[in-house]
Amino acid sequence: MFISAYHSTDFEVHRNWLAITHSLPVSKWYHENTSEWTLDYPPLFAWFEYGLSHVARHFDRDMLAVGNLNYASPPAVLFQRLSVIFTDVVFIYAVKECCCTVRDERGSKDLLRRPHFVLAVLLLWNFGLLVVDHIHFQYNGFLFGVLLLSVARHLQSRHLEGALLFAVLLNLKHIYLYVAPAYGIYLLRSYCVSQDRADGSPRWRSFSPLRLLALGAIVISVCAVSFGPFIAMGQLPQVLSRLFPFKRGLCHAYWAPNIWALYNILDKALVVLGLRLNMLDVDGLPKASMTGGLVQEFQHAVLPSVSPSIALVCTLISILPAVVTLWLRPRGPRGFLRCLVLCALSSFMFGWHVHEKAILIAILPLSILAVESREDAGIFLVLATTGHYSLFPLLFTPAELPVKVLLMLLFTIYSLTALRKLFGAKGPLLRPLEAVYLLGLVPVGLLCEVFYPLSPWQKTLPFVPLLVTSVYCALGVSYSFVRLYASLLSQEAVEKHKQL
Repeated sequence: MFISAYHSTDFEVHRNWLAITHSLPVSKWYHENTSEWTLDYPPLFAWFEYGLSHVARHFDRDMLAVGNLNYASPPAVLFQRLSVIFTDVVFIYAVKECCCTVRDERGSKDLLRRPHFVLAVLLLWNFGLLVVDHIHFQYNGFLFGVLLLSVARHLQSRHLEGALLFAVLLNLKHIYLYVAPAYGIYLLRSYCVSQDRADGSPRWRSFSPLRLLALGAIVISVCAVSFGPFIAMGQLPQVLSRLFPFKRGLCHAYWAPNIWALYNILDKALVVLGLRLNMLDVDGLPKASMTGGLVQEFQHAVLPSVSPSIALVCTLISILPAVVTLWLRPRGPRGFLRCLVLCALSSFMFGWHVHEKAILIAILPLSILAVESREDAGIFLVLATTGHYSLFPLLFTPAELPVKVLLMLLFTIYSLTALRKLFGAKGPLLRPLEAVYLLGLVPVGLLCEVFYPLSPWQKTLPFVPLLVTSVYCALGVSYSFVRLYASLLSQEAVEKHKQL
Protein backbone atom coordinates (compact mmCIF):
# COMPACT_ATOMS: atom_id res chain seq x y z
CA MET A 1 0.00 0.00 0.00
CA PHE A 2 2.86 2.40 0.76
CA ILE A 3 5.13 1.52 -2.16
CA SER A 4 4.32 4.77 -3.97
CA ALA A 5 4.16 6.87 -0.81
CA TYR A 6 6.68 9.52 0.23
CA HIS A 7 10.22 8.29 0.88
CA SER A 8 12.96 10.26 2.60
CA THR A 9 16.61 10.85 1.75
CA ASP A 10 17.29 7.47 3.39
CA PHE A 11 15.93 5.93 0.19
CA GLU A 12 18.77 7.58 -1.74
CA VAL A 13 21.22 6.63 1.02
CA HIS A 14 20.52 2.93 0.57
CA ARG A 15 20.34 3.18 -3.24
CA ASN A 16 23.79 4.76 -3.17
CA TRP A 17 25.09 1.98 -0.92
CA LEU A 18 23.71 -0.61 -3.35
CA ALA A 19 25.62 1.14 -6.13
CA ILE A 20 28.85 1.44 -4.14
CA THR A 21 28.97 -2.19 -3.05
CA HIS A 22 27.95 -3.51 -6.48
CA SER A 23 30.04 -1.29 -8.75
CA LEU A 24 33.23 -0.67 -6.77
CA PRO A 25 35.92 -2.96 -5.32
CA VAL A 26 35.83 -3.56 -1.57
CA SER A 27 38.89 -1.36 -1.11
CA LYS A 28 36.89 1.71 -2.21
CA TRP A 29 33.65 1.12 -0.28
CA TYR A 30 34.53 3.34 2.68
CA HIS A 31 36.42 5.93 0.59
CA GLU A 32 33.75 6.64 -2.04
CA ASN A 33 32.24 10.12 -1.58
CA THR A 34 30.59 11.02 -4.89
CA SER A 35 27.34 11.32 -2.94
CA GLU A 36 27.07 13.09 0.39
CA TRP A 37 25.42 9.89 1.69
CA THR A 38 28.61 7.93 2.17
CA LEU A 39 28.68 4.37 3.52
CA ASP A 40 28.67 4.70 7.32
CA TYR A 41 27.32 1.36 8.59
CA PRO A 42 29.56 -1.54 9.74
CA PRO A 43 30.92 -3.97 7.13
CA LEU A 44 28.32 -6.72 7.63
CA PHE A 45 25.61 -4.29 6.52
CA ALA A 46 27.74 -3.37 3.52
CA TRP A 47 27.82 -7.06 2.59
CA PHE A 48 24.05 -7.15 3.12
CA GLU A 49 23.70 -4.31 0.59
CA TYR A 50 26.08 -6.16 -1.73
CA GLY A 51 23.82 -9.21 -1.65
CA LEU A 52 20.72 -7.09 -2.32
CA SER A 53 22.44 -5.40 -5.24
CA HIS A 54 22.64 -8.68 -7.13
CA VAL A 55 18.86 -8.92 -6.97
CA ALA A 56 18.43 -5.21 -7.73
CA ARG A 57 20.21 -5.53 -11.09
CA HIS A 58 17.30 -7.64 -12.32
CA PHE A 59 14.93 -4.72 -11.59
CA ASP A 60 16.93 -1.74 -12.87
CA ARG A 61 20.68 -1.75 -13.57
CA ASP A 62 20.80 2.05 -13.67
CA MET A 63 20.11 2.25 -9.95
CA LEU A 64 23.50 0.58 -9.40
CA ALA A 65 25.48 3.36 -11.09
CA VAL A 66 27.38 5.41 -8.49
CA GLY A 67 26.94 8.60 -10.52
CA ASN A 68 23.14 8.34 -10.76
CA LEU A 69 22.45 10.51 -7.74
CA ASN A 70 18.85 10.77 -6.48
CA TYR A 71 17.79 8.05 -8.89
CA ALA A 72 14.28 6.77 -8.17
CA SER A 73 12.73 5.04 -11.16
CA PRO A 74 9.53 3.03 -10.55
CA PRO A 75 11.43 -0.32 -10.74
CA ALA A 76 14.05 1.00 -8.30
CA VAL A 77 11.37 2.13 -5.86
CA LEU A 78 9.58 -1.20 -6.21
CA PHE A 79 12.73 -3.18 -5.51
CA GLN A 80 13.76 -1.20 -2.47
CA ARG A 81 10.26 -1.30 -0.97
CA LEU A 82 10.04 -5.06 -1.58
CA SER A 83 13.48 -5.58 -0.05
CA VAL A 84 12.23 -4.08 3.22
CA ILE A 85 9.09 -6.21 3.14
CA PHE A 86 11.03 -9.39 2.38
CA THR A 87 13.67 -8.88 5.09
CA ASP A 88 10.88 -8.31 7.64
CA VAL A 89 10.61 -12.11 7.64
CA VAL A 90 13.45 -12.02 10.20
CA PHE A 91 11.38 -9.70 12.40
CA ILE A 92 8.27 -11.88 12.10
CA TYR A 93 10.21 -14.99 13.15
CA ALA A 94 11.79 -13.12 16.07
CA VAL A 95 8.36 -11.95 17.26
CA LYS A 96 7.12 -15.54 17.15
CA GLU A 97 10.07 -16.65 19.31
CA CYS A 98 9.53 -13.79 21.79
CA CYS A 99 5.82 -14.65 22.10
CA CYS A 100 6.77 -18.23 23.02
CA THR A 101 8.69 -16.93 26.05
CA VAL A 102 5.86 -14.81 27.51
CA ARG A 103 4.52 -15.90 30.88
CA ASP A 104 0.75 -16.36 31.00
CA GLU A 105 -0.19 -16.55 34.68
CA ARG A 106 -3.86 -15.76 34.12
CA GLY A 107 -4.51 -18.47 31.52
CA SER A 108 -7.43 -16.73 29.82
CA LYS A 109 -9.33 -18.80 27.25
CA ASP A 110 -10.02 -15.67 25.20
CA LEU A 111 -7.24 -15.37 22.60
CA LEU A 112 -7.55 -11.58 22.52
CA ARG A 113 -6.74 -11.48 26.26
CA ARG A 114 -3.69 -13.74 26.03
CA PRO A 115 -0.34 -11.98 26.62
CA HIS A 116 1.38 -13.64 23.67
CA PHE A 117 -1.34 -12.44 21.27
CA VAL A 118 -1.21 -8.87 22.59
CA LEU A 119 2.58 -8.90 22.33
CA ALA A 120 2.41 -10.12 18.72
CA VAL A 121 0.16 -7.19 17.82
CA LEU A 122 2.27 -4.63 19.71
CA LEU A 123 5.38 -5.75 17.83
CA LEU A 124 4.10 -6.68 14.37
CA TRP A 125 1.84 -3.63 14.07
CA ASN A 126 4.20 -1.23 15.78
CA PHE A 127 3.43 2.25 14.46
CA GLY A 128 7.03 3.46 14.61
CA LEU A 129 8.42 0.56 12.60
CA LEU A 130 5.72 0.87 9.97
CA VAL A 131 6.36 4.58 9.52
CA VAL A 132 10.16 4.49 9.64
CA ASP A 133 10.64 1.43 7.41
CA HIS A 134 7.77 1.31 4.97
CA ILE A 135 7.16 5.02 4.39
CA HIS A 136 10.24 6.96 5.48
CA PHE A 137 12.43 4.01 4.36
CA GLN A 138 14.97 2.00 6.34
CA TYR A 139 15.69 -1.61 7.33
CA ASN A 140 14.94 -1.40 11.05
CA GLY A 141 12.53 -4.34 10.99
CA PHE A 142 15.30 -6.66 9.82
CA LEU A 143 17.72 -5.29 12.42
CA PHE A 144 15.21 -5.34 15.27
CA GLY A 145 14.42 -8.89 14.25
CA VAL A 146 18.02 -9.86 15.01
CA LEU A 147 17.85 -7.98 18.33
CA LEU A 148 14.57 -9.57 19.44
CA LEU A 149 15.72 -13.01 18.36
CA SER A 150 18.84 -12.52 20.49
CA VAL A 151 16.66 -11.45 23.43
CA ALA A 152 14.41 -14.49 22.90
CA ARG A 153 17.42 -16.82 23.00
CA HIS A 154 18.48 -15.36 26.33
CA LEU A 155 14.93 -15.72 27.66
CA GLN A 156 15.20 -19.36 26.59
CA SER A 157 18.62 -19.66 28.36
CA ARG A 158 20.37 -20.26 25.03
CA HIS A 159 23.10 -17.77 25.87
CA LEU A 160 25.70 -18.58 23.22
CA GLU A 161 23.14 -18.22 20.44
CA GLY A 162 22.00 -14.93 21.94
CA ALA A 163 25.59 -13.68 22.14
CA LEU A 164 26.28 -14.71 18.53
CA LEU A 165 23.18 -12.92 17.26
CA PHE A 166 24.06 -9.74 19.16
CA ALA A 167 27.63 -9.79 17.83
CA VAL A 168 26.21 -10.07 14.32
CA LEU A 169 23.80 -7.20 15.07
CA LEU A 170 26.60 -4.89 16.22
CA ASN A 171 28.39 -5.54 12.96
CA LEU A 172 25.23 -4.73 11.02
CA LYS A 173 24.48 -1.43 12.77
CA HIS A 174 26.62 0.01 15.54
CA ILE A 175 23.80 2.01 17.14
CA TYR A 176 23.06 -1.15 19.13
CA LEU A 177 26.13 -0.36 21.19
CA TYR A 178 23.49 1.43 23.26
CA VAL A 179 22.48 -1.90 24.80
CA ALA A 180 25.90 -3.62 24.76
CA PRO A 181 26.52 -2.97 28.51
CA ALA A 182 23.40 -4.97 29.39
CA TYR A 183 24.60 -7.90 27.28
CA GLY A 184 28.16 -7.78 28.63
CA ILE A 185 27.20 -7.64 32.29
CA TYR A 186 24.42 -10.22 31.99
CA LEU A 187 26.57 -12.78 30.15
CA LEU A 188 29.47 -12.36 32.56
CA ARG A 189 27.21 -12.54 35.60
CA SER A 190 24.71 -15.21 34.60
CA TYR A 191 26.62 -17.34 32.11
CA CYS A 192 30.25 -17.21 33.26
CA VAL A 193 29.46 -17.29 37.00
CA SER A 194 27.32 -19.99 38.60
CA GLN A 195 24.05 -19.43 40.43
CA ASP A 196 23.98 -17.27 43.55
CA ARG A 197 24.27 -18.46 47.11
CA ALA A 198 21.28 -18.14 49.39
CA ASP A 199 22.36 -14.62 50.38
CA GLY A 200 22.40 -13.50 46.74
CA SER A 201 26.18 -13.21 46.34
CA PRO A 202 27.93 -14.83 43.36
CA ARG A 203 30.00 -17.98 43.71
CA TRP A 204 33.26 -16.63 42.41
CA ARG A 205 35.04 -19.95 42.89
CA SER A 206 32.82 -21.43 40.21
CA PHE A 207 33.71 -18.81 37.63
CA SER A 208 34.14 -20.56 34.28
CA PRO A 209 37.09 -19.37 32.16
CA LEU A 210 36.00 -21.75 29.39
CA ARG A 211 32.64 -20.03 29.11
CA LEU A 212 34.34 -16.65 28.99
CA LEU A 213 36.64 -17.92 26.26
CA ALA A 214 33.62 -19.21 24.32
CA LEU A 215 31.97 -15.78 24.47
CA GLY A 216 35.21 -14.09 23.48
CA ALA A 217 35.68 -16.48 20.56
CA ILE A 218 32.18 -15.67 19.29
CA VAL A 219 32.73 -11.90 19.40
CA ILE A 220 36.23 -12.07 17.91
CA SER A 221 35.13 -14.43 15.13
CA VAL A 222 32.23 -12.24 14.04
CA CYS A 223 34.37 -9.08 14.14
CA ALA A 224 37.15 -10.86 12.20
CA VAL A 225 34.71 -11.82 9.45
CA SER A 226 33.26 -8.30 9.38
CA PHE A 227 36.35 -6.10 9.74
CA GLY A 228 39.08 -8.56 8.70
CA PRO A 229 39.27 -7.58 5.01
CA PHE A 230 39.50 -3.88 5.88
CA ILE A 231 42.14 -4.50 8.54
CA ALA A 232 44.15 -6.47 5.99
CA MET A 233 43.93 -3.49 3.60
CA GLY A 234 44.97 -1.05 6.34
CA GLN A 235 41.60 0.73 6.19
CA LEU A 236 40.38 0.27 9.76
CA PRO A 237 40.92 3.97 10.70
CA GLN A 238 38.94 5.04 7.61
CA VAL A 239 36.07 2.66 8.44
CA LEU A 240 35.95 3.85 12.06
CA SER A 241 35.96 7.50 10.97
CA ARG A 242 32.81 6.77 8.95
CA LEU A 243 31.12 4.88 11.80
CA PHE A 244 31.76 7.53 14.46
CA PRO A 245 31.46 11.02 12.86
CA PHE A 246 31.73 13.11 16.03
CA LYS A 247 31.83 16.36 14.02
CA ARG A 248 28.16 16.04 13.11
CA GLY A 249 27.10 17.84 16.26
CA LEU A 250 25.14 17.17 19.44
CA CYS A 251 21.71 16.84 17.82
CA HIS A 252 20.59 15.11 14.64
CA ALA A 253 18.39 16.65 11.88
CA TYR A 254 15.90 18.05 14.39
CA TRP A 255 15.96 17.76 18.16
CA ALA A 256 15.37 14.18 19.26
CA PRO A 257 13.07 14.25 22.33
CA ASN A 258 15.77 13.76 24.95
CA ILE A 259 17.52 15.71 27.68
CA TRP A 260 19.42 17.80 25.13
CA ALA A 261 16.16 19.05 23.63
CA LEU A 262 15.25 20.43 27.06
CA TYR A 263 18.80 21.73 27.49
CA ASN A 264 18.65 23.50 24.11
CA ILE A 265 15.30 25.16 24.77
CA LEU A 266 16.51 26.31 28.19
CA ASP A 267 19.51 27.91 26.48
CA LYS A 268 17.17 29.65 24.02
CA ALA A 269 14.94 30.85 26.84
CA LEU A 270 17.93 32.26 28.72
CA VAL A 271 19.06 34.09 25.56
CA VAL A 272 15.64 35.74 25.16
CA LEU A 273 15.55 36.66 28.85
CA GLY A 274 19.12 37.97 28.78
CA LEU A 275 18.41 40.17 25.75
CA ARG A 276 15.27 41.62 27.30
CA LEU A 277 17.14 42.41 30.50
CA ASN A 278 20.08 43.86 28.52
CA MET A 279 22.39 41.29 30.10
CA LEU A 280 23.55 39.85 26.76
CA ASP A 281 25.04 41.45 23.66
CA VAL A 282 23.40 40.39 20.38
CA ASP A 283 26.67 40.67 18.45
CA GLY A 284 28.39 38.29 20.85
CA LEU A 285 25.87 35.48 20.48
CA PRO A 286 26.42 32.50 18.18
CA LYS A 287 24.03 32.04 15.27
CA ALA A 288 20.74 30.43 16.29
CA SER A 289 21.29 27.49 13.97
CA MET A 290 19.95 24.91 16.39
CA THR A 291 16.37 25.77 15.49
CA GLY A 292 17.20 25.17 11.85
CA GLY A 293 17.25 21.42 12.28
CA LEU A 294 20.75 21.19 10.81
CA VAL A 295 23.26 18.37 11.32
CA GLN A 296 26.29 20.34 12.44
CA GLU A 297 28.37 21.45 15.41
CA PHE A 298 26.69 24.04 17.60
CA GLN A 299 27.78 26.31 20.43
CA HIS A 300 25.26 27.14 23.13
CA ALA A 301 24.87 30.82 23.88
CA VAL A 302 24.43 30.88 27.67
CA LEU A 303 24.71 27.34 29.00
CA PRO A 304 28.01 25.42 28.67
CA SER A 305 28.34 23.74 25.27
CA VAL A 306 28.23 19.94 25.26
CA SER A 307 31.12 17.94 23.82
CA PRO A 308 31.12 14.26 22.79
CA SER A 309 33.09 13.36 25.92
CA ILE A 310 30.54 15.08 28.18
CA ALA A 311 27.69 13.28 26.43
CA LEU A 312 29.56 9.98 26.87
CA VAL A 313 30.13 10.59 30.58
CA CYS A 314 26.46 11.50 31.10
CA THR A 315 25.41 8.34 29.27
CA LEU A 316 27.72 6.10 31.31
CA ILE A 317 26.53 7.65 34.57
CA SER A 318 22.89 7.17 33.56
CA ILE A 319 23.30 3.45 32.78
CA LEU A 320 25.45 2.73 35.82
CA PRO A 321 22.63 2.02 38.32
CA ALA A 322 21.00 -0.39 35.87
CA VAL A 323 24.13 -2.43 35.14
CA VAL A 324 25.21 -2.44 38.81
CA THR A 325 21.79 -3.74 39.82
CA LEU A 326 21.99 -6.38 37.09
CA TRP A 327 25.37 -7.49 38.39
CA LEU A 328 24.41 -7.59 42.06
CA ARG A 329 20.92 -9.06 41.58
CA PRO A 330 20.39 -10.38 38.04
CA ARG A 331 16.76 -11.58 38.50
CA GLY A 332 17.15 -13.87 35.50
CA PRO A 333 16.42 -13.00 31.86
CA ARG A 334 13.70 -10.48 32.82
CA GLY A 335 16.26 -8.53 34.80
CA PHE A 336 18.49 -8.52 31.74
CA LEU A 337 15.61 -7.31 29.58
CA ARG A 338 14.82 -4.47 31.99
CA CYS A 339 18.48 -3.44 32.03
CA LEU A 340 18.52 -3.54 28.22
CA VAL A 341 15.56 -1.14 28.05
CA LEU A 342 17.19 1.21 30.56
CA CYS A 343 20.50 1.18 28.66
CA ALA A 344 18.67 1.96 25.41
CA LEU A 345 16.70 4.77 27.00
CA SER A 346 19.73 6.19 28.84
CA SER A 347 21.72 6.30 25.62
CA PHE A 348 18.81 7.96 23.86
CA MET A 349 18.47 10.52 26.64
CA PHE A 350 22.14 11.55 26.90
CA GLY A 351 23.88 10.28 23.74
CA TRP A 352 25.73 12.34 21.16
CA HIS A 353 24.00 12.97 17.82
CA VAL A 354 21.03 10.78 18.71
CA HIS A 355 18.63 9.92 15.89
CA GLU A 356 14.97 10.44 16.73
CA LYS A 357 14.24 6.91 15.44
CA ALA A 358 16.46 5.39 18.16
CA ILE A 359 13.56 5.61 20.62
CA LEU A 360 12.33 2.34 19.07
CA ILE A 361 15.29 0.51 20.64
CA ALA A 362 13.61 1.08 24.01
CA ILE A 363 9.95 0.81 22.94
CA LEU A 364 10.09 -2.59 21.24
CA PRO A 365 11.81 -4.59 24.05
CA LEU A 366 9.62 -2.81 26.62
CA SER A 367 6.62 -4.35 24.82
CA ILE A 368 7.64 -7.75 26.23
CA LEU A 369 7.69 -6.45 29.81
CA ALA A 370 4.44 -4.53 29.24
CA VAL A 371 2.36 -7.69 28.68
CA GLU A 372 3.69 -9.27 31.90
CA SER A 373 3.58 -6.39 34.38
CA ARG A 374 0.91 -3.80 35.11
CA GLU A 375 3.52 -1.24 36.15
CA ASP A 376 5.49 -1.73 32.94
CA ALA A 377 2.29 -1.53 30.89
CA GLY A 378 1.62 2.00 32.19
CA ILE A 379 5.19 3.10 31.43
CA PHE A 380 4.96 1.53 27.97
CA LEU A 381 1.81 3.50 27.14
CA VAL A 382 3.49 6.81 28.00
CA LEU A 383 6.79 6.03 26.28
CA ALA A 384 5.28 4.46 23.15
CA THR A 385 2.70 7.19 22.62
CA THR A 386 5.20 10.00 23.18
CA GLY A 387 8.03 8.33 21.29
CA HIS A 388 5.84 7.46 18.32
CA TYR A 389 4.39 10.96 18.10
CA SER A 390 7.93 12.38 18.07
CA LEU A 391 8.38 10.58 14.71
CA PHE A 392 5.61 12.63 13.06
CA PRO A 393 8.01 15.25 11.59
CA LEU A 394 9.69 12.48 9.57
CA LEU A 395 6.58 12.45 7.37
CA PHE A 396 6.04 16.10 6.56
CA THR A 397 4.19 15.98 3.22
CA PRO A 398 0.42 16.69 3.35
CA ALA A 399 -0.51 13.38 1.69
CA GLU A 400 0.84 11.38 4.65
CA LEU A 401 -0.90 13.46 7.35
CA PRO A 402 -4.15 11.42 7.51
CA VAL A 403 -2.19 8.18 7.15
CA LYS A 404 0.14 8.78 10.09
CA VAL A 405 -2.64 10.18 12.30
CA LEU A 406 -4.96 7.22 11.69
CA LEU A 407 -2.20 4.63 12.03
CA MET A 408 -1.01 6.08 15.33
CA LEU A 409 -4.55 6.37 16.68
CA LEU A 410 -5.23 2.72 15.81
CA PHE A 411 -2.04 1.52 17.48
CA THR A 412 -2.45 3.72 20.56
CA ILE A 413 -6.10 2.84 21.11
CA TYR A 414 -5.38 -0.86 20.68
CA SER A 415 -2.42 -0.67 23.11
CA LEU A 416 -4.52 1.05 25.75
CA THR A 417 -7.58 -1.21 25.46
CA ALA A 418 -5.68 -4.49 25.04
CA LEU A 419 -3.36 -3.90 27.98
CA ARG A 420 -6.26 -2.74 30.16
CA LYS A 421 -8.19 -5.93 29.37
CA LEU A 422 -5.06 -7.99 29.95
CA PHE A 423 -4.65 -6.77 33.52
CA GLY A 424 -8.31 -6.65 34.48
CA ALA A 425 -10.34 -3.96 36.23
CA LYS A 426 -7.91 -3.03 39.01
CA GLY A 427 -7.94 0.62 38.10
CA PRO A 428 -6.61 2.59 35.11
CA LEU A 429 -3.15 1.87 33.75
CA LEU A 430 -2.44 5.58 33.38
CA ARG A 431 -2.25 8.00 36.28
CA PRO A 432 -4.38 11.16 35.97
CA LEU A 433 -1.47 13.47 35.12
CA GLU A 434 -0.14 10.95 32.60
CA ALA A 435 -3.51 10.87 30.86
CA VAL A 436 -3.67 14.68 30.79
CA TYR A 437 -0.16 14.86 29.34
CA LEU A 438 -0.94 12.36 26.58
CA LEU A 439 -4.17 14.18 25.72
CA GLY A 440 -2.01 17.29 25.36
CA LEU A 441 -0.57 15.71 22.23
CA VAL A 442 -3.87 16.53 20.51
CA PRO A 443 -3.51 20.35 20.68
CA VAL A 444 0.22 20.01 19.99
CA GLY A 445 -0.60 18.01 16.86
CA LEU A 446 -3.24 20.48 15.70
CA LEU A 447 -0.83 23.37 16.21
CA CYS A 448 2.15 21.75 14.48
CA GLU A 449 0.40 19.84 11.70
CA VAL A 450 -2.58 22.06 10.83
CA PHE A 451 -2.60 25.62 12.14
CA TYR A 452 1.07 26.63 12.08
CA PRO A 453 1.70 25.54 8.45
CA LEU A 454 -1.16 27.85 7.43
CA SER A 455 0.18 30.81 9.41
CA PRO A 456 2.47 33.57 8.09
CA TRP A 457 5.18 32.50 10.59
CA GLN A 458 5.77 29.29 8.61
CA LYS A 459 8.01 31.15 6.16
CA THR A 460 10.02 33.14 8.71
CA LEU A 461 10.23 30.50 11.48
CA PRO A 462 9.73 27.14 9.70
CA PHE A 463 11.24 24.96 12.41
CA VAL A 464 9.01 26.01 15.31
CA PRO A 465 6.79 22.88 14.92
CA LEU A 466 9.90 20.67 15.18
CA LEU A 467 10.98 22.52 18.29
CA VAL A 468 7.55 22.25 19.94
CA THR A 469 7.22 18.56 19.07
CA SER A 470 10.68 17.68 20.36
CA VAL A 471 10.38 19.62 23.61
CA TYR A 472 6.88 18.38 24.46
CA CYS A 473 7.77 14.78 23.68
CA ALA A 474 11.05 15.11 25.61
CA LEU A 475 8.99 15.67 28.76
CA GLY A 476 7.19 12.35 28.29
CA VAL A 477 10.33 10.40 27.39
CA SER A 478 12.19 11.87 30.37
CA TYR A 479 9.28 10.99 32.65
CA SER A 480 9.25 7.40 31.37
CA PHE A 481 13.00 7.18 31.95
CA VAL A 482 12.65 8.37 35.54
CA ARG A 483 9.69 6.09 36.23
CA LEU A 484 11.48 3.03 34.84
CA TYR A 485 14.43 3.71 37.11
CA ALA A 486 12.14 4.38 40.08
CA SER A 487 10.43 1.04 39.47
CA LEU A 488 13.77 -0.79 39.31
CA LEU A 489 15.24 0.85 42.41
CA SER A 490 12.04 0.50 44.47
CA GLN A 491 11.97 -3.21 43.64
CA GLU A 492 15.59 -3.44 44.76
CA ALA A 493 14.79 -1.67 48.03
CA VAL A 494 11.85 -4.01 48.73
CA GLU A 495 14.00 -7.11 48.18
CA LYS A 496 16.74 -5.78 50.48
CA HIS A 497 14.13 -5.04 53.14
CA LYS A 498 12.80 -8.60 52.92
CA GLN A 499 16.31 -9.97 53.42
CA LEU A 500 16.75 -7.86 56.54
